[in-house]
Amino acid sequence: MPRRPAPSGTPFPGRGRQAGHGPGRIAATEHLLGLGLPIQARPRHAYVADDIALTIVDWTIHGTAPDGTEAHFEGTAADVARRGPDGLWRYLIDNPFGTAQRAFPEAAS
Repeated sequence: MPRRPAPSGTPFPGRGRQAGHGPGRIAATEHLLGLGLPIQARPRHAYVADDIALTIVDWTIHGTAPDGTEAHFEGTAADVARRGPDGLWRYLIDNPFGTAQRAFPEAAS
């Protein structure tokens, strides 16, 4: 399914945090790619309507990072992609922790 972000795509680098557009989006993607670790992805669902798709994917990144530290990330992504005129799918919303419950600050009493 999706191979790369759309120019206006939005990744979410952590639970409840949005990288935004432009440099923040690029930095979030480059950070994970810079680890040089393989990602295991297990698609759970894909819902396609015309040129838009919603995918639910369980994923894991695990291994030793270039600096020697152990890295482990996992989640269940909820992503939205669009098929371009070239037939390639690109993320519109790249939400790697899509099904995680977001922790909201408690209201002041």
